[in-house]
Amino acid sequence: MSVERTLHHFPLDPASRQVRLALGEKRLPFADIQVRYWERPKELGLLNPSGLVPVLVETRGSDRLVLCEARAILDHLEEAAPEPALLGRTPADRAEARRLIQWFDRKFEFEAGGFILHEKMEKRLLGLGAPELGALRQGREGVRTHLHYIDGLLQARDWLAGERLSLADFAAAAHLSVIDYFGDVPWSDFPAVKTWYMKLKSRPCFRPLLLDRWPGLTPARHYDDLDF
Repeated sequence: MSVERTLHHFPLDPASRQVRLALGEKRLPFADIQVRYWERPKELGLLNPSGLVPVLVETRGSDRLVLCEARAILDHLEEAAPEPALLGRTPADRAEARRLIQWFDRKFEFEAGGFILHEKMEKRLLGLGAPELGALRQGREGVRTHLHYIDGLLQARDWLAGERLSLADFAAAAHLSVIDYFGDVPWSDFPAVKTWYMKLKSRPCFRPLLLDRWPGLTPARHYDDLDF
């Protein structure tokens, strides 16, 4: 019996993008519902008490499974659709991939991405006024620090966690792609990172992200350019 999947997400949310990339890479079809989560819609609250996206609903006949937020969804997808394996094939590879996923979801978000997204996206969505230049400067400096770290990894590896593409690459790309939407990634200063991102950007699973637009939030001119 086939599985019907519906992803409730916000297009410019890094966590939602990680799930979309994994679904696309595993070639798992899904319907998507874009959610204005900051308005606390009742339907989302009934699915996920935290009121956060992403939420994946799987239906198989009369059975219904609701998976809330990225970590639970990604772990489930690895179990339910193990090929291609996106956490690595050895314990060491999986440990490194999980470490880097945590790095981007917590450290990058706290030190870099969170500042830029709050000032350039959340304030606009919530009507909180103009961006604060000091916070933007702090976020941009944080992005540069993390790009130096990514560059060091890529000097020794084909992909962030090792020899194969993994969820670590999708986590990093999900966060960076939203920052890139607003034009705040200094790609020219980090050619190895730019080459890595171009490889990801050219994958079929990435193409839907390049089509993302949100009213009032205009992407950088190069955002959907594969040869930027």
